[in-house]
Amino acid sequence: MSATLKKTKKSTIGRHPERGSYDRAAAHAILDEGLVAHVGFDTGDGVIVVPMTYARLGDEIVLHGAAASRWLSSFAEGRDISICVTLLDGLVLARSAFSHSMNYRSVVAFGRAVLVEDDERKGVAFHALLDHLVPGRWEDCRQPNRKEIDATTVLSMRLDEASVKVRSGPPKDAAKDMQLDYWAGVIPLALQAGSAIADPDMPDARAVPAYLASYTR
Repeated sequence: MSATLKKTKKSTIGRHPERGSYDRAAAHAILDEGLVAHVGFDTGDGVIVVPMTYARLGDEIVLHGAAASRWLSSFAEGRDISICVTLLDGLVLARSAFSHSMNYRSVVAFGRAVLVEDDERKGVAFHALLDHLVPGRWEDCRQPNRKEIDATTVLSMRLDEASVKVRSGPPKDAAKDMQLDYWAGVIPLALQAGSAIADPDMPDARAVPAYLASYTR
């Protein structure tokens, strides 16, 4: 697999191309850190965007949803989709309102999503999806039964046609605004995990597993 993502008319970055790249490893890093993918596709009655849980399996993105979903049932023959994952790192406050921005890392990918119907591949996807959320959790819970497997839809899309875009650093005010007497800078933002909270319906007190006590993103 090429170290560079496919650059096409759809994936080419037009606005601030200096922030963009087509580096596959950079895309993998962002996808591995993110938790929610926004997935856009044309239903035939219009375009929709839905948030979905996902995981990366090598150069494949797998998406998870309910089999009862009227949208997901339309993927039997495959469907072109776009996937966007964004990590927000900070609010950028400039001297002028126009120059305010955000620091972020994002991946936008395009491809054809297909249903994963083979039980073995579906099981691999379930494992990846759960361990993407909380590494180590798959081995510390009951595995899906037949009814649950059948009630879950898994989509797969090859990660090939995509772009990465990153903004970092301080504000970029116009030269004419640099001497204005306004505070300028960055408010850092991060997704932070709190301490695990036990389910009050557990029959007895149990220690928090080590992989949860040390959980972070």
